[in-house]
Amino acid sequence: MKKIVLLLFVSTILVSCSNDFIDLLPKSTVSIDILYKTDKDFQDAVIGGYSVLQNQYQNMWIFGDVRGDDSETQIIKSDAWSYSDLFIMTSTDGTLNSTWRNYYSLIYRVNMVLNHIENTDPAVVTNKARHIAEAKFLRALAYFDLVRIFGDVPLVIKQLSAPEALLTPREKVDVIYDLIISDLMDAEQNLPNSYTGANIGRVTRGAAKTILGKVYLTRHDFVKAESKLQEVTNMGYSLVPVYNNLFDPANKRNSEYIFDIEYASGNNISNIFTNRFLPNQAAFQTFYGVKGIGGEANSPTEELRHLFEDHDKRKDITVGVYGGWTGKDGEFIPITASTSMGYTKKYLYPIPASDDSPCNWHVTRYGDVVLMYAEALNENGKTNEALTWLNMIRTRAGVSTYSGLTQSETREAIYTERRFELSFEGHRWFDLVRYGRAYEKMAPKGMKPYMTVFPIPWSQIQVVNNKSILWQNEGYS
Repeated sequence: MKKIVLLLFVSTILVSCSNDFIDLLPKSTVSIDILYKTDKDFQDAVIGGYSVLQNQYQNMWIFGDVRGDDSETQIIKSDAWSYSDLFIMTSTDGTLNSTWRNYYSLIYRVNMVLNHIENTDPAVVTNKARHIAEAKFLRALAYFDLVRIFGDVPLVIKQLSAPEALLTPREKVDVIYDLIISDLMDAEQNLPNSYTGANIGRVTRGAAKTILGKVYLTRHDFVKAESKLQEVTNMGYSLVPVYNNLFDPANKRNSEYIFDIEYASGNNISNIFTNRFLPNQAAFQTFYGVKGIGGEANSPTEELRHLFEDHDKRKDITVGVYGGWTGKDGEFIPITASTSMGYTKKYLYPIPASDDSPCNWHVTRYGDVVLMYAEALNENGKTNEALTWLNMIRTRAGVSTYSGLTQSETREAIYTERRFELSFEGHRWFDLVRYGRAYEKMAPKGMKPYMTVFPIPWSQIQVVNNKSILWQNEGYS
């Protein structure tokens, strides 16, 4: 995958972000028809979509983690993540605009590929079916994130002229989910089960099935969710025996890997996670071999820390040691500066330069599948089977297993277990919304009932300048 990512920076990918509502035209005088001829042309174009995800997913924690009850910003209260945390993010926030532009840039690239590949000769474009499947997966993922962040959004499934883009209205979430499901169903038919060599890291059939299962679960279609996730459980994935190994960049290709956003140190393909999530104390960074300062963001909440049992094998890497760290001789070293007292260690890794982290972002992994499958089974009245799958996660964590629980009790157990297993991986806020518990949990922190979605970026509303086409979400001025 590192070779794939490096290719993004040397290939001629001619579509770039602009200030427009939707990225419409290549910033080049070279004819698009000349560029899309060979199998490699289309492969390079599809790879270009991954670069957009690399950029966007550096901010996914702002939407998926700090918005919820497991993460908080303890010190700095003047950045996008603190505004998300405190439910005071406004439509003028730059993170919202860049998120909108990133996803529509990806959608534009995908639509361009699909448009130009349609009439190509399979004898020339030898991996035509795979390119189409991969492009549709990327479009489905983009729209899945968009509707979970913004709600109704414009639905674009073809290349548009500038006037057409400005006349494309927001579409209902249900209609967009129809496209997401259709794209993922097409993708799972023609993606390979795995890749070898330089192609490792691209989306696979297992990734398409997993995201489709998550979509069904989000839509509360538990029957289809169970069926689809069961297919994933029969594809050869398994839980990594040692939980901490999931977050070691040297162990990226493990049995639990399904789909990551790939990063590597150097060559502009690293990320900010290691620095951004650390307390800002030089001695702490020196001990862990981290260059650069700590960003004091995405800190575990007191509630999450206290939920963990002391002997849970996930506790240390998930919520760290509050107020300090454990030295090489086992001694407790306190954090003395005025900085975050809590931190997660899931992205803590020695790095040679600031913001040069090689830690991947897990979009989904097999532990997520196991818990989603348990949830679907339980909602379909198969509680004993659900407990069997839930207990797989519990056993790896070294904590007691469950037995004899009612359906309601099992639902609560799964709900809580997802916090232990998946904290700081971008799931918690979306889980709260999916469970219908976001307002119940977050109202004390400032959430209003309408804040299950974020505001539409004001800059996009200004560009369209027609409230019947692009209007603001309810409650946001």
